[in-house]
Amino acid sequence: MSSHLDTLCVQEGWQPKNGEPRVLPIYQSTTFRYDSSEHVGDLFDLKAPGHFYTRLSNPTAEAVEKKVAALEGGVGAMMTSSGQAASLIAILNLCGSGDHFIASGALYGGTTNLFNVTLKKLGIEVTFVDPYASEAEIQKAFRPATRAVFGETIANPALTILDIEKFARVAHANRVPLVVDNTFPTPLMCRPFDFGADIVVHSTSKYMDGHAVALGGMIVDGGRFDWQASGKFPGFTQPDPSYHGLVYTEAFGAAAFIVKARVQLMRDLGSTPAPMNAFLLNLGMETLHLRIERHCRNAETVAAHLEKHPGVTWVNYPGLPSSKDAALVKKYLPRGTCGVIAFGVKGGREAAVRFMDKLKLAAIVVHVADARTGVLHPASTTHRQLTDEQLAAAGISPDLVRLSVGIEHPDDILADLDQALQL
Repeated sequence: MSSHLDTLCVQEGWQPKNGEPRVLPIYQSTTFRYDSSEHVGDLFDLKAPGHFYTRLSNPTAEAVEKKVAALEGGVGAMMTSSGQAASLIAILNLCGSGDHFIASGALYGGTTNLFNVTLKKLGIEVTFVDPYASEAEIQKAFRPATRAVFGETIANPALTILDIEKFARVAHANRVPLVVDNTFPTPLMCRPFDFGADIVVHSTSKYMDGHAVALGGMIVDGGRFDWQASGKFPGFTQPDPSYHGLVYTEAFGAAAFIVKARVQLMRDLGSTPAPMNAFLLNLGMETLHLRIERHCRNAETVAAHLEKHPGVTWVNYPGLPSSKDAALVKKYLPRGTCGVIAFGVKGGREAAVRFMDKLKLAAIVVHVADARTGVLHPASTTHRQLTDEQLAAAGISPDLVRLSVGIEHPDDILADLDQALQL
C-alpha cells in the first residue's frame, strides 16, 4: 500500500478479496456466527482475533479504524460513538480515582466540562495550564498522581496552536503520555506522533466525516510509550483479573493501550459506534484529502478579507501571517491549518447576533467542519456553561463569532459575509 496520505484516504482499511464487494460493506449485525464453542471461548479470552459482538468490534468499524491508524502513523485505533467518548475513554484508560492529569486551558467547552465536572465526580482531578506556559510553569502543575497531559492541536474555538514538542517533553520527563486531540487539522495537516505525542483522539464528526451526517470518535495509539519503564501504569503491566490474569504489555506489546481501551473500557462502557456511522465515516474519508485542502484555502482567503473589513474588529486565524501562532503553524502545520476562523464584529455581542441573523448562504449551526459554511456564537451556545474566567482562559470573548468555512466557491462566501456585515 502507498505511503502517500492521499492514497491511504481512498484505499486503506478495506482490501476486498476475489469476488468480494469493492466498497466497504455495512456489517449491520450485533453478533457473529462461529462453528465451535472453543473458538468463541478463545475470542473471549483474547487468544484469537475476530469479532463476536459489535459492542467491542465490528468489521465495518475495523476497516475505518485501520485507515485512521495508518493516516496517523499509529499501531492501532478504536472508533467510538462520539468524539466526547474518545476523550473520556482515553483518559479513563490512564487515570482512576485519586489520579490527576494536566490539560491545556484552550479546549473545546464540552471537553472542559467533561474534565472539570464529570471526571471530578469520579475522583479524577485536572489542572488547566496556559497553552503558552513555559516548560517550568507546566512542570509546577505536576503531582505524584499525575498520569497524563492533554491538549488540542488547534483549539476549538480559540484556534490556539499547541506546541506539541514542548508538552511532550514535559510529559515524558515525568514518565506520563501526551494525549492530543487532532480533530481540526486531521492527520492530513498534522500528525502529532511525529512530534512526540503518544495518543491521538478525534471527533470524526468534523472534517473526517465532512458532511455532518454521523457522530463518531477515534482513539489512535502511537505505540511508542513504554508503560513498563514508566512504572506508573499498573493497569497495563499487572494482571487483569477480568481476563484470567492477562498482562497487556506482555500479550500485546506496543498495542497495549488500544487493546486495553477496547477489551476493558469499551466492553464496560459500551460507547460503541453504529456500523452505519462507520460506513459513512469511511465514505467521507475517501475525499478528506481533497476537502481539507479546499477548506484551508477558502479559510485563508476569507480570513485575509475579514482582516481588512471595516465591520470587523479583530480576526483570529492561525493561517494568517499576522497570527500570534505563525511560528508554530510553520513548524507543525506547514500545509495548512483548518477551515475555522474566529473574529469579532464591530459593535460587540449584539452586533454579532445581528450579523449572524442576516447571513443567507452560511447557516447558524451547532456544528463545525463540514462541507457547508456555518457560524456560531460560542459564548452563548457551546461554551455557555463556562464562567467568564473559564471563557477567558479558553480564549473566548463575548463578541467572538466562530465561522466554519465550507467548500463552496470563495466568492459566494465573501459576498454573503459582506452583505451581512452591512449593519
